Amino acid sequence: MDRWFTEQHSKTIRFSIQISKILYQTQTPFQKLEVFENEELGRFFALDDYLMITEKDEFIYHDMIVHVPMATHPSVKKVLVIGAGDGGTVRELCRYATIEHIDMVEIDEEVVKACRTYFPKSTISLDDPRVHLYFMDGLKFVAEHKDDYDLIIVDSTDPFSVGEGLFTDAFYKDCYEALKSDGILVNQHESPFYEHYRKNMQRAHQRIVKHFPIVKVYQVFIPTYASGHWLFGFASKVYDPIDGVDFNRWEALNLKTGYYNPAVHVAAFALPNYVADALKETHEHDPV
Repeated sequence: MDRWFTEQHSKTIRFSIQISKILYQTQTPFQKLEVFENEELGRFFALDDYLMITEKDEFIYHDMIVHVPMATHPSVKKVLVIGAGDGGTVRELCRYATIEHIDMVEIDEEVVKACRTYFPKSTISLDDPRVHLYFMDGLKFVAEHKDDYDLIIVDSTDPFSVGEGLFTDAFYKDCYEALKSDGILVNQHESPFYEHYRKNMQRAHQRIVKHFPIVKVYQVFIPTYASGHWLFGFASKVYDPIDGVDFNRWEALNLKTGYYNPAVHVAAFALPNYVADALKETHEHDPV
């Protein structure tokens, strides 16, 4: 039987991956969870028919959501990760011996259980003694913390279902208050290419700008994500992600990475005109 996983990228565009094996399917209390296998991409999983990670290219996403802020901030000791049930973000954070404490908040415990079973390379650090897992609503968790974290990483799904609240004005305000005086917030920031993704990106950017003095957007190329062109949001109380960054300090750590390096870090903030124009629009009118 010829079986395919298909994700709707827009009303007229679909992206399909041939399924060589169905490994797991369930309906959790929050969402539909499916794990598949493809001959070229390896294992991959989807939530409510949206692709989350594949074994072949997950390193790209996790490198860029973690190493950009870690290279920028000179002294990250305590981190909050919201979402990230596949474990890849925590895996990359745990490579830094200077980090003392990581709180990971994932609303759906079934995602973590499935990823522990089917993606052991991604979840390898979830049992690190520095990592503390909480299965609850990330909005509620962050609202209960003030002046507590050096870095907050929002590794969420797209703004639908359980991920919708992680793109709101109130949430970004709570993130600002949960960060220390020199804290950094990084969030997955959607794609600038298809219209509905672009509007989600603009709304997130507009809301973050209201609360942080330094707000930038950087890009990454992930082959299996919608359009392949993806963005991350960078918001900081003090640190500029390019000016004054001590890349020698980061390189001295001798971390082996598949995508990230200091040159990519700097280049990622050089945005194409159509992305820069879309961001500029958010300062001129409401993109809703």
